[in-house]
Amino acid sequence: MPDAETDEITSATLATIERFNAAFNRHDVAEVMSYMTENCVFESTWPAPDGTRYEGQAAVRAFWEQLFSSPAQFEFEDIFATGERAVVRWIYNWVDQTGQPGHVRGVDIFRVSNGKVAEKLSYVKG
Repeated sequence: MPDAETDEITSATLATIERFNAAFNRHDVAEVMSYMTENCVFESTWPAPDGTRYEGQAAVRAFWEQLFSSPAQFEFEDIFATGERAVVRWIYNWVDQTGQPGHVRGVDIFRVSNGKVAEKLSYVKG
């Protein structure tokens, strides 16, 4: 049975992820990075099947800048956490160069440390 300390950590983790996701959908790289640790890790979904691993603020920032150059948006369907871990289920929506909409579904597994995102590991259905 969870104790009060675990509940407090879980609540803080959820709050961090919700702020991070809001900044993410605004494509605000500076704010997104302010919610990430200096030694943050992001694992993308491409190229399949293993994706690419980015380590540290500079590498992760460069990836976000490239990703945010398109008007695509994430729709966050569900989020849950326990302690410093969280899972977010999402749909990534875009419109291609011919005007056709597309999407992919996936999840992110987060680890939060001291109120900041230390890891964001992304996976897609495929």
